[in-house]
Amino acid sequence: LLHRAFSVLIFNSKGELLIQKRASTKYHSGGLWTNTCCSHPSPQESIEQAAKRRLKEEMGIEAEPTFTYKFIYKTDLDKNLIEYEVDHVLTAQFDGEPKVNENEVEDWKYVSLKELQRDAQNNPHLYTEWFKLILKHQEIDIL
Repeated sequence: LLHRAFSVLIFNSKGELLIQKRASTKYHSGGLWTNTCCSHPSPQESIEQAAKRRLKEEMGIEAEPTFTYKFIYKTDLDKNLIEYEVDHVLTAQFDGEPKVNENEVEDWKYVSLKELQRDAQNNPHLYTEWFKLILKHQEIDIL
């Protein structure tokens, strides 16, 4: 079923994007690089509230992500799963080091968008399906 999701993009003051490598133990897309934080809101929870909550839970970052755009996608994932989501993309700024939840995040790094877009194009198997769509979105270039 089509359901709500969100993807948070945290940029530092240099314009670099904070990305995470999902823990290998995740129920899908484990061990793949993706945006700073992503998840689904709980019933009756706004996208903004959920994004703020999960950013703290996954990355140890307190920020106020703001809505940028949304898109719908449907794709096959590993483990015979299908993802069909309205993905709300939110952004915020943060210049520190995250304090990651190791049950969620295996690794992290800040990277320039140009480098990231080039690597995702050359090595698509290293990135989550939704993150590749976000990187292709024309609005990402103006953030």
